[in-house]
Amino acid sequence: MRADKKRKKGKKWLKVTGIIVLLLLIGAGGYAYSIFNSLTSAVDTMHQPIDREKSEKRPEEITLSQQDPFSILLLGVDERQGDRGRSDTMIVLTVNPNQNSMKMLSIPRDTRTEIIGRGTTDKINHAYAFGGEEMSMNTVEHLLDIPIDYYVRVNMEGFKDVVNAVGGIQVNNNLAFSNGGHKFATGQINLNGDQALSFVRMRYDDPRGDFGRQERQRQVISGVIKRGASFSSLTKFDDIFAALGKNVRTNLSFDEMYDIQKNYKNAIGTIDQLQITGKGTKIDGIYYQIVSDEEIQRVQAELKNHLEI
Repeated sequence: MRADKKRKKGKKWLKVTGIIVLLLLIGAGGYAYSIFNSLTSAVDTMHQPIDREKSEKRPEEITLSQQDPFSILLLGVDERQGDRGRSDTMIVLTVNPNQNSMKMLSIPRDTRTEIIGRGTTDKINHAYAFGGEEMSMNTVEHLLDIPIDYYVRVNMEGFKDVVNAVGGIQVNNNLAFSNGGHKFATGQINLNGDQALSFVRMRYDDPRGDFGRQERQRQVISGVIKRGASFSSLTKFDDIFAALGKNVRTNLSFDEMYDIQKNYKNAIGTIDQLQITGKGTKIDGIYYQIVSDEEIQRVQAELKNHLEI
C-alpha cells in the first residue's frame, strides 16, 4: 500500500537525487510521468539484495523516513567474462541530514587489512574477488569500525556507456598525460565514455599514484551527476536508464531511494571529501599501502561523529 502511494506521487515529478547511488541512481533532475515507467524498470533491474547477517555495528535498524544518518559503499569493479573481478574503486559515503552534509571517503585499493570472512590479511580490494559485495562490506566495516548499510556496485567496463548516455562530461585535469591511446591536456577537458575510462584508470604516470587516480575518479563521478542533472540529458533518459540497468547493482530498493530523495536533499548538496593516507611498501614482493593506527583512528572518529554513533 505504501509503495503504491509513493509510485502515484511519481506521476507528478520524481527527483532521483544524487550521489546516493552516485551515478544517476542517482541522477538529480525532475522526471515527468512520461518516463516514470522507464525509471522504475531500471531500478528493478539494478536492485540486488544480499543475504547478509545484521551488523553488530548497527544494533537498531535505520529508518530513512525519520532521517537517520546512513552509509553506502560504492564499488567500482572491473568485471570481465568468466572473472568476478576486483573492486578497483572503493568509496564510502556517509550522509547526515542533521548536519546537512555528506562525507566521501576514498579507500586506496592496496590498503593492507584483514579480509573479514576469509581469515587472511591482504589488499582490501581483494575482498570483492573473494566474497563479492558482502565480504567487501564486512571488511570495510571492520577497517573503519562503522556500519555499512548499503552498497552500489558499478561495472567499470560498462561505465563508459553511462558517460556516453549523458552526452559526455567535463573535468578539470591538473596533469597532462596519455593513457589507453588518448591524450589528456591540463585544464578543462571534455571526455566521452572511452576517454573517461582511460582518464580514471591511469595510475603509474601520476606522481601521486593511487591518490591522484582517486581524485580523477571523483571528478568523473561528479561530472556524470552534473550532466545527468542538466535539462539536455532529459532527452536521453532511455539511454541513461538502459546504461544504469546494465551496469549498476545495489541493495537499495525503489522505496529507499525515494525516501532518501525526499528526506536527505540538503545533506546530499554538501560534500566533504576525505582521504586515507598511508605509506607504500613491499611485503614478500607485493606492494601494499600501510595505514597507521593513528590515521585509521582519525578517520574512524570523523565518520562515527558524522553517523552519530
